[in-house]
Amino acid sequence: MAPSGFYAGQALAAAWVDRLAVMQSRIEKTLGALTAAKVRYLVVGGVAVVLHGHLRTTLDLDLVLHLDQDNLVTALKVFADLGFQPQVPVPLLSFADSENREAWTHQKNMTVFSLWHPDFQGFAVDLFIQEPFNFELAYDRALVVNLHGIEATVISLPDLIEMKRIAGRPQDQIDVEALLELRGRHGG
Repeated sequence: MAPSGFYAGQALAAAWVDRLAVMQSRIEKTLGALTAAKVRYLVVGGVAVVLHGHLRTTLDLDLVLHLDQDNLVTALKVFADLGFQPQVPVPLLSFADSENREAWTHQKNMTVFSLWHPDFQGFAVDLFIQEPFNFELAYDRALVVNLHGIEATVISLPDLIEMKRIAGRPQDQIDVEALLELRGRHGG
């Protein structure tokens, strides 16, 4: 007879698999809506790490939006239509104002503008307040990844490695090591 902890572990594992499937669905729905609206964006962060082939958990979707005014307004409309709201108490469209983003960077030390969804507890979308690299160059090198019929634009592996190196947090360092190993295996 298996110990009772075994069954509890199976239940936890099943719940975790279910949670990952829900997370994947939310990510795909969000990216699908942005792509359909022709928003210029790059998937970065943990989801980009996973899409490049290193499996790890992440609880948010990190995006760099092209900070062109029309692109931002379109993206924010998509987020509003999907039901996302800012975590900080400001109107969603305030993100489109470059003066607001500049003030948040210098006065609040913010690097991302986080969005949450009342029906998707535990899932956040983090929008970079400033482009952490030359967007046009990174966009030209980006990969287009097919996620169940949705084309998502993902930062290139070299650009992701560099972005992670610059960020330098412990998880970023772990990601860099894993991504370098992937690049080595694939001859890049």
